[in-house]
Amino acid sequence: MKKSPKEEPKDAVALLKADHRKAEELFAAFENAKTSRQKASLAREICVELSVHAQIEEEIFYPACSGEVEDQSLVEEAYVEHDGAKVLIAEIHAAEAGAEFYDAKVKVLSEMIKHHVKEEERRVDGLFAQAKAAGLDVDALGERLAARKEELMAEVKANGLPVPITRSFTGHDITLGDPVERAA
Repeated sequence: MKKSPKEEPKDAVALLKADHRKAEELFAAFENAKTSRQKASLAREICVELSVHAQIEEEIFYPACSGEVEDQSLVEEAYVEHDGAKVLIAEIHAAEAGAEFYDAKVKVLSEMIKHHVKEEERRVDGLFAQAKAAGLDVDALGERLAARKEELMAEVKANGLPVPITRSFTGHDITLGDPVERAA
């Protein structure tokens, strides 16, 4: 019996690109949301989707690329970009829609993710293109990514969003200061 298109296994690149498109749609919906309730719901979904996406890339895809792709700096940059996104995700997740800087944090997260996606999806020299050129088994990676994503989504549903783990940000104590006075 043939599987429906929705059930067809995706290779790693197709799966990760589908995640990127979903994030883009969620950010666009957030931009168009009119109420704090809508924004809060969309922001929660953005936080979950990006957290799970980052985790499967960091656990499975990036290690597979490490030592295999031509430009290793792309893998290192991806980890740092994820860590920056995780900081904003934690801030957004902990705040209430309508809080000071809330919409700005979602907007900046959106811009960070756009840059990150561009780095991964560039046609010739992006991380995905280099992974394919290196001969990585993207079909097997796709199966592993899909299985882990399903596990993580179930964990989030049962336990909520976990505290993010950063891999490149270390040893910093951050102090919250007062916002700069607004010009009158």
